[in-house]
Amino acid sequence: MSGPSQDAPPVIVGAGPAGLAAAGAFVEAGIHPIVLDESDRPGGQGTRRLTPLLCDKAEPLFGARASRRRQEREAREDHILSLCDYRANTVVWGAFDGGLELLSGGACQDLRYAHLLLATGATDAILPLPGWTLPGVYSLGGAQVALKRHGSFIGRKIVFAGFSPLLYLAAAQYCRLGLREITVLDTTPLRGKLHAAIGMARYAAGTLRQGLSLMAELRRAGVRIRAAAELLAVEGKDHVEAFRFRDAAGREERLDCDAVAIGFGLRPETQLAELAGAAFEFDPVLRHWFPRVSPDGQAGPALWIAGDGARTMGAEGARFAGRLAALSMLQAMGRGEAVKSDEMRRLRRRLEHARRFQLAAAKAFRLPGEMLSRLPGETVLCRCERVTLGEVRAAVPRASGPVEVNRVKAITRCGMGRCQGRYCGVALGEVVAEATGRDLAEVGRLRAQAPIRPIPMSAAMRDAAE
Repeated sequence: MSGPSQDAPPVIVGAGPAGLAAAGAFVEAGIHPIVLDESDRPGGQGTRRLTPLLCDKAEPLFGARASRRRQEREAREDHILSLCDYRANTVVWGAFDGGLELLSGGACQDLRYAHLLLATGATDAILPLPGWTLPGVYSLGGAQVALKRHGSFIGRKIVFAGFSPLLYLAAAQYCRLGLREITVLDTTPLRGKLHAAIGMARYAAGTLRQGLSLMAELRRAGVRIRAAAELLAVEGKDHVEAFRFRDAAGREERLDCDAVAIGFGLRPETQLAELAGAAFEFDPVLRHWFPRVSPDGQAGPALWIAGDGARTMGAEGARFAGRLAALSMLQAMGRGEAVKSDEMRRLRRRLEHARRFQLAAAKAFRLPGEMLSRLPGETVLCRCERVTLGEVRAAVPRASGPVEVNRVKAITRCGMGRCQGRYCGVALGEVVAEATGRDLAEVGRLRAQAPIRPIPMSAAMRDAAE
């Protein structure tokens, strides 16, 4: 199949902050890009739009000023998308030889591209605990989806546990809508935050102030916050009933609760990037694998990557990266007259500041991978395939040749399930590194396999028959 001409509209995957910023840059240049998004509404996770059920709650949830800015931003985004070929409810499940494989309306489709921008975002990084597969356990992002998308709490007595600025934001949003039975268990010690605050203030003082303001708001509302908590287990028979942890002084406590939201920062969504031909590199500070991109987001002759899928930097950094990548693409498309070099320099500076802020924050919010070594072997690691920590540890000496995560995956099926390693991949790397005594970078990363999202057999068979 021949590819499209170089004049074909660029294709953007993802309608979050990065994808929308890129679409805006193209529209300003008189180009109408194709925008693909698996959700039915734009905004992504960080700027997820509220369900109509919560429209009258926008001011208490975000504040009057922020609520007005949110309405103005969403109106601009809707205008931009009205000038694009915007395809909501479209799952991109593969990328092969200059084409994307889509699932839309129950049917598989093929879309060729000449210029592709991936703005696929990130999901919560999850570390397992005994009992984390119980009904009533959510990721931090899932807790926000329940609130913003469905207008409901995940429970009436909730523990928010892990580390991440999102830990405090999610708890504050629940609190603003009237829930008071909240406990925040932060695994990072206070001294680590204080040490990192110097670098964070240097590169984004406003963002740091917002984080401190959230913590103060929660304390004023009577929310319990415990720093340097060691997470031990979720307890319950058929549903969450309690959460056990060890406090900074080493005392074990048990909290009654009916829901838990956990998260350990963000992990980039990179499966499509790999299938589209991107190379990867390991970031020892953030402890994740990221696509190798130029300062302007280019990862290949026809491939650009922006937002949290390239480097996790939050919504503002994603917007900078999305617009910069679009301007770089315009140059590659021979539309350099639509690009101002001084704007690109300014965006690069802002992006570098956002990156440095994230690196400083990572020194405070550090992934507690060592906690996995203390968990019992019967703890489920891969919930899709029901693979335990003990089975992964036992598989390490059985792997022939250099031990890396894909060999362990082949032996145990850890990472072969419905989520394709999204929720067990981070922990799998940490466990294999600990079991072999090697650095995390040395044990590799799970290779992407299509389909990266589950697709109905009926759609795949119908497509094959045609």
